[in-house]
Amino acid sequence: MQAYALTQEKSRGRRYPEPGHAYRTDFQRDRDRVVHSRSFRRLENKTQVFTRRYSDHFRNRLTHTIEVAQISRTIAAELGLNEDLVEALALVHDVGHPPFGHSGEKALDAIMRRHGDLFDHNLHALRIVEKFEQRYADFPGMNLTFEVREGIVKHSRDYSPAEFPQLAEYLLDQRPPLEAQLIDLTDEIAYSTADLDDGVEALILTREQVRESVPIFARSYNEVEQRYPQASEKLKFNEALKRVLDRMVSDLIDNTRARIRAAGVETVDDVRHHKQRLFAFSPDIDADRRHLKDFLYKNLYYSPGLLGDKATAEQTITELFQFFLSSPGDLPGGYHEKSEQEPLHRVVCDYIAGMTDSYVQQQHRKFLRHVDASQ
Repeated sequence: MQAYALTQEKSRGRRYPEPGHAYRTDFQRDRDRVVHSRSFRRLENKTQVFTRRYSDHFRNRLTHTIEVAQISRTIAAELGLNEDLVEALALVHDVGHPPFGHSGEKALDAIMRRHGDLFDHNLHALRIVEKFEQRYADFPGMNLTFEVREGIVKHSRDYSPAEFPQLAEYLLDQRPPLEAQLIDLTDEIAYSTADLDDGVEALILTREQVRESVPIFARSYNEVEQRYPQASEKLKFNEALKRVLDRMVSDLIDNTRARIRAAGVETVDDVRHHKQRLFAFSPDIDADRRHLKDFLYKNLYYSPGLLGDKATAEQTITELFQFFLSSPGDLPGGYHEKSEQEPLHRVVCDYIAGMTDSYVQQQHRKFLRHVDASQ
């Protein structure tokens, strides 16, 4: 392990001190606590891009998370980072997502802003591990190490200390460790390549369209066609997509290693106090990444085939939220009690954000039958 890796010895520990385990590191224990949590299990029934109306073969939030963990471990091993910490961060990075993917997040945030608040899936994930997962007699929440909680907050964006004073303990004026910086980019590698795959399988994208419009894929496809001229189009597509993923991962490893060397980074403190994040693609591959992302937004995420699902998701969440605001007595007992200590809109948001796709639909049918009947 490199000196700039965040080892257990460099950890700031847990909020509530615990004795060490006989054969597991603290970060391995964090990983295990995440895997055994209810919020992690619920990811199986939360939309990534496609609802199950299309197929149960497509990625859901859980299978996406597993793919992110696999890619992240590979890169961490190659760069000499702490693989246990990286795995814990990869597995926990999406537990704060609400039902129906980004449509659900958009709906919740819009409602919360009307109440002078907001919904942010990273901050919600922090609330989950700190408050909602009640599994231990000795402490509230999961009592994860500081570094995993910090990574939940900071892996994908920087928060302003002035705007988010409640996050002051997470060193907002410093960069996160390399283990946390990695996750945002492996997340994008995983979902962008997977979404090309699922988009073609859903018949929203065509193989020809991807080949003609995504330069990094076109280059990979040309290599595949020369090597496997007799292969079926589906296999050529799969081979090309595999090469796209490999190119992005290899470039991220090589370019980040060069950036670390050029920055003279030797310790975790050096990483924290560097002027910018060190994990990055090379300029050429970053241009390919942006082109791929633009293509997916224009042709998949906002495609006519998905707009109906998005609208239904936002309507379902909005109507259910408004129902519980007007009828808080219908909240489950625990949430009803919380409404005496926290603003009702926050309690309702927490409740709905924790739901799976199927449960939010079930609750909508239960309490708003008259709305369903009119559709």
